[in-house]
Amino acid sequence: MGCQWSPSRSLAVTDSGDEFPGFTRRFTRETRLRWLLGGGAGGTWPARGVGSTGYPPGVGIGGCRGIRVRQHRRMKHRIPLPQHLGHAFSVKRAEAAGIRPGRHSTPDLHRPFRGVRSVEKPKAFNDFVNCYAPRLKPGHRFGGITAARDWGLPLPTAWTMTEPIDVVAPSSGTPPKARGVRGHRLREDRAETRILKGHPVVDPVAALFMCAGNLTVTQAVIMLDALLTTASNYPELGPGRPLSTRDEITRRLDEWGRFPGSGTIRASLPLACERVESPKETETRLLLVDSGLPEPIVQHEVWADGRMLGRCDLAYPELRIAFEYEGDGHRTEKEQWRKDIQRQRYLEGEGWIVIRLTQADLDKPEMLIASIRRAMSAPRSSPPAAGENSFRGFRA
Repeated sequence: MGCQWSPSRSLAVTDSGDEFPGFTRRFTRETRLRWLLGGGAGGTWPARGVGSTGYPPGVGIGGCRGIRVRQHRRMKHRIPLPQHLGHAFSVKRAEAAGIRPGRHSTPDLHRPFRGVRSVEKPKAFNDFVNCYAPRLKPGHRFGGITAARDWGLPLPTAWTMTEPIDVVAPSSGTPPKARGVRGHRLREDRAETRILKGHPVVDPVAALFMCAGNLTVTQAVIMLDALLTTASNYPELGPGRPLSTRDEITRRLDEWGRFPGSGTIRASLPLACERVESPKETETRLLLVDSGLPEPIVQHEVWADGRMLGRCDLAYPELRIAFEYEGDGHRTEKEQWRKDIQRQRYLEGEGWIVIRLTQADLDKPEMLIASIRRAMSAPRSSPPAAGENSFRGFRA
């Protein structure tokens, strides 16, 4: 009996002995499995027993050593990719670097977009943007929701992996059409091209205008506050403060004319503020105004005896009422939590009422508004006399 590999990658076993004259059987995966389990090949060979090799008669372990080695497809050696390709690259660039289709089509590379390969599977928003960037054609840039997220503008919806990438083409060009991509046309003079995180995007004002058709007035004011803020600690906002100015946005509105959501932006711009430090401050401020309460002062500083006791998110200074929105960072960051407690103690020592609120209060604001109205109508205690320390019973 002999063993040889057939062109179909299965082993042909031929027995010319007296016991099995002229026997020929294709040594398939199923046959090999039956041998290894001791059942023989379709009952032809005896069951595997003690002292048996488990292979056909006349075939020893040494004679069919290649059977066990070759029952799995041979592992192919992966050619290392050039480092200059990076973690994500286009197929055209790979082929220009000498990488053949057999290499850039191997299973170890991911295919987030057509014509793009990535070493690691993209999971976050920035990963998908970086994966698509090599596919951008000359004159194309990221716009719409993708550009707004790239700039860190507070959009009303959280990012998901199913959200398409918005790509803007010139008005004379052809927008891209591919799975996971949403193409747009935009005149070149309607948006400046900025390089952000290494790839081209439209300017933040144009990004806002492209998203305006799906925004409410409150959502538009939140994004406008982010554009206008001068605060360096606004969470996740892109570089540069402010990202824009009220005059620039007004000028751009006149240049763009009518577009989806233009009325929303025009109605929202007078409600925007320049010194907001978080989206929830804007949401709280608009909630108070919509509830019929006076508009609070943003980022009001409280001083006593030449010392700043604290800066309130929102405040009614004449009533000495301060509002503090408590996000998760106030709860999880030790230093922030300690400063919040200390600031509240100082303010209350000066006769202030500190109203702390969370997302639960914004979701169901009835109780919050009622407590604010009670605080506004409550008798006011006089502040400590000049020279008296905020800690009662002690004097400076």
